[in-house]
Amino acid sequence: MFSLINPDGTVVDRLPVTLEEMRALYADMVEARTYDQKCMAMQRQGRLATYAPFEGQEAAQIGAAAALRSDDWVAGTYRDAALMWRAGYPWDLLIAGRTGDERGGKAPEGVNVLPPSITVGGHMIHAVGLAWAERLQGSDRVALTSFGDGATSEGDFHEAMNFAAVFTTPTVFLCQNNQFAISYPRSEQTRATSIAAKADGYGMPGVEVDGNDVAAVLVAVREAAESARHGGGPSLIEAVTYRLGPHTTSDDPTRYRDEAEAEEWRERDPLIRIRMLLEKAGGWNPKWQEDLETRASNAIEAAVATAEALPLPTVDEMFERMFAEPTSSLRQQLDEADT
Repeated sequence: MFSLINPDGTVVDRLPVTLEEMRALYADMVEARTYDQKCMAMQRQGRLATYAPFEGQEAAQIGAAAALRSDDWVAGTYRDAALMWRAGYPWDLLIAGRTGDERGGKAPEGVNVLPPSITVGGHMIHAVGLAWAERLQGSDRVALTSFGDGATSEGDFHEAMNFAAVFTTPTVFLCQNNQFAISYPRSEQTRATSIAAKADGYGMPGVEVDGNDVAAVLVAVREAAESARHGGGPSLIEAVTYRLGPHTTSDDPTRYRDEAEAEEWRERDPLIRIRMLLEKAGGWNPKWQEDLETRASNAIEAAVATAEALPLPTVDEMFERMFAEPTSSLRQQLDEADT
């Protein structure tokens, strides 16, 4: 398994990032966790619908997004808020979407990030289509699609991987293997030695990386993206990580996993790992940590305020957003709604 930083903050090999770049990655991870904790609290307060936490997966998501160019495409899941945010999707829209407001699903102009996919696996096909379109247009943009280990049991995974390999689309497949596809461990998902090993069957490179090591994820995704950008085709990256929280806020993980295992993984917390590394290098102190947490909290609170201040949509707007040109059926429904 490819790794650059040990759980105790020591370095396995020379890091390809500067101290300031590592501090920036850590700051992003702190903000992502602050968002996650805020959303968990808001859901318990009845201010959000069901929420899928990503605590423990910050390194995989922030590292992957940091490896991309701002004009690359990203197609993620309902658990990929940190990835989407780091790629340009605003917190307030992610929050609005979680309140049930469909306006949260419209990315700002110039942000090449699809709204979070609720269906398991379907967005992988979208990413392949985007990558193929970019190649046909002669651009060097790539598309990264992120998914969980459970999605590799879907037919969409096979279709996306096979098409991408056959047509050499510039696609990076990022599997965040958080050990549990809802409540089923990987051993009940596949007989393959790893998810990365599945790449062999499609004729593309596959790499297994420590998903709690932000530097290793960044390097693995950057190399895959650059290969795709220059005609090397798709790659599969398995970021081995752990979902510290429940599958969603409607889930009870104590029913299917050993809490001792979860505590063992907490000791590999990706934020603590980088904090220890930075501290050893003189790039971290308690005051800076306090400042980071304050700025992150302020940013998330501002996003919440923006999302919750959205005026209620009108009936007309709900119909108008369905299609560029409303169908006869929609016109009829709108007429009935107006009466």
